[in-house]
Amino acid sequence: MHESRLKILNATLNVVREKGYHATRIEDVCAAAGLTKGSFFHHFSSKEELAIAAATHWDVVTGTLFASASYHSALEPLDRLLGYIELRKALLTNTIPEATCYAGTIVQEAYVTHPAVREACANSIVLHARTLEADIEAAIARSDYSGELTAESLALHTQAVVQGAFILAKALDGMPAALDSLDHLARYFRLLFAVPARRVRKTISKER
Repeated sequence: MHESRLKILNATLNVVREKGYHATRIEDVCAAAGLTKGSFFHHFSSKEELAIAAATHWDVVTGTLFASASYHSALEPLDRLLGYIELRKALLTNTIPEATCYAGTIVQEAYVTHPAVREACANSIVLHARTLEADIEAAIARSDYSGELTAESLALHTQAVVQGAFILAKALDGMPAALDSLDHLARYFRLLFAVPARRVRKTISKER
């Protein structure tokens, strides 16, 4: 990727998360990137085109972060899911703009006025949710859960909690309530997918 294009995309992620979509001007992005408007229009024809490209770039940035996270090495699927939540909590130690989601921020403003932007943000959120589905399916199989939930629906619910936590952080100008929400999510996973004691004893006996 051309260096100036990358600078514009990274600047967009930062400026939009701080100011919102409608308040962000092309001039603001260029200033944050240290580039001219001429350079901007060399790569993008409009602010909307930039917003869509930035959503794809956000997928790459966050996808790399989560794919390389240490929680994937946990043996139990429940532990991997809880590790995912712990990483989410660790990311909330950043400032509110740095900690929150580009796609979640922008879609709240643009979902009616910019359908193409809404679609790009939806793809981003759903794509990330799908990274949890395999572990959720494994947790269902490992536990005694016999309800009707699907891995897809629970993965999306997880993102609803995460995005809601971001909104609380913004509304209350701080992270405590957002962190509490993620703790509640962790409790829910533990209750839902607790491995029965009899199965744990059987596993230990086999190992011996």
